[in-house]
Amino acid sequence: MFVNGVRADPPTDPRTTLLDALRDHLGLTGTKKGCDRGECGACTVHVEGRRVLACLTLAAMVEDAEITTIEGLARDGELHPVQRAFWDNDAFQCGYCTSGQVMSAVACIDEGHAGSDEEIREWMSGNLCRCAAYPQIVAAVRAGRDALLQQPRREP
Repeated sequence: MFVNGVRADPPTDPRTTLLDALRDHLGLTGTKKGCDRGECGACTVHVEGRRVLACLTLAAMVEDAEITTIEGLARDGELHPVQRAFWDNDAFQCGYCTSGQVMSAVACIDEGHAGSDEEIREWMSGNLCRCAAYPQIVAAVRAGRDALLQQPRREP
């Protein structure tokens, strides 16, 4: 597997989830283990540019894939525009869900599902925030979308 552009050896146990491979084997703890049942979205990462729930994905299923985690979004010390938008819009409280929210927000924008607040809410609905920062999260997705539209497309 390639994680954030770097070749990584997958775990040898075929039962290992992508979430556990990232956190326990590679030390990438930005991806959070929330419910461990695919219900909260805290473990959202990108596999080949598509958002997936890492707790429901076996590492063996993506051993030849390009995986991007929250740690892989920033470039050259600069936050990704969506990360910056979350910061600027105070779109987190406890912060536990933030990495999954950001990863879903990037995908939501890339997929073309951030045209309106209602659409953002619908396409972000798989990510739960126990602190109820939803208005700020929607504002951050909107701001991230606008920032991305104003800059040249970033290469992975």
